[in-house]
Amino acid sequence: MAVTLQQVATLAGVSLATASRVLNRSSRHPREDITERVRAAAAQLGYVPNAQAQALARSTTALVGLVVHDIDDPYFATIAAGLQATAQAAGKQTLLACTYRDPDLECAAVESFASHRTEAIVLAGSRRSSPASATDRLISLCTAYEHNGGRVALIGQPLPGFSSVVPENRSGARQLVRELLRVGHRRFVVVAGPKWLRTSTDRADAFEAEVRRHAAVGGPYEGVVLLPRVVTDFTRDGAYAGVAALLESVGNDHGEALPLCVLAVSDVMALGVLAACRDRGFPVPEAVGVAGFDDIKTLRDTAPSLTTVHLDLQDMGAEAARLALAPTAEDPRSVSFPATVVLRNSTRLDGGPGVGHEIAATS
Repeated sequence: MAVTLQQVATLAGVSLATASRVLNRSSRHPREDITERVRAAAAQLGYVPNAQAQALARSTTALVGLVVHDIDDPYFATIAAGLQATAQAAGKQTLLACTYRDPDLECAAVESFASHRTEAIVLAGSRRSSPASATDRLISLCTAYEHNGGRVALIGQPLPGFSSVVPENRSGARQLVRELLRVGHRRFVVVAGPKWLRTSTDRADAFEAEVRRHAAVGGPYEGVVLLPRVVTDFTRDGAYAGVAALLESVGNDHGEALPLCVLAVSDVMALGVLAACRDRGFPVPEAVGVAGFDDIKTLRDTAPSLTTVHLDLQDMGAEAARLALAPTAEDPRSVSFPATVVLRNSTRLDGGPGVGHEIAATS
């Protein structure tokens, strides 16, 4: 049978309320000798404090809530690792909720974390461009949560009034196109997720705008072509299916559309592109170049190694934890995270640097 708080109070010779204030870390502190007596009694009996009682006594818990789209995605797993390490160093534990990009589930997660009196909530992942009502509701919930003493931070696109960690998606996408042009790629197609997913749209739009800009210049960029965008699910399997269909049409053109460079808006989607090329017999990068975005750890095991845009995902998670656990008196801050192009074997390297060469993205 579990030891009760009343047993601890009786052994220490104090009231139940006094024992509760000591062991549940209330803001009201008894005398030092009484505190020591209660703690000694608890240790002797093996008493384990009740987390709910502690939350009531302190109006908070030593918990941080993390909301992600899908923990199976290495992008979010790496962010979670960075956030959890930073939270643990601050004496906090992390609670996790997955939304699978459902705005209702995201709002439900915020409500649940608020009801559990977490000290902070971090929302990691792309914002949606629609419906606007879902964003308005999320902002309302987060505002109420901060009004009651919590702190909110976001990773991805910011929301007005809250601290955020913002990756340089657009500048990274533009720099990737410039580097691929420099090493000889001339025909491009973008593989993107749904239009309502803002991270996908930001990256895809920047990819295409940079290709069009160089195509209009001519001269050293003569022959630059942009094929129509391939829109799929924001997943490995979605990209696989979309590119498999594209490669079948390319094959019907008797190779006139080759060589081709596929720009995927995430590394997970790029892995699907690589698989589609392999299964359809299109050598990479000789017939099809492939590039991704994020530089997830899974890329260590891919063959050929994947050209991508590197983001320090673990440090992004750590920075979000620092913002969320900052004193409530601090104003909201936005921290920009730079993007770095990494050229590897999935794209042409002739005329350019060697494998793994990194190029800092600029506007």
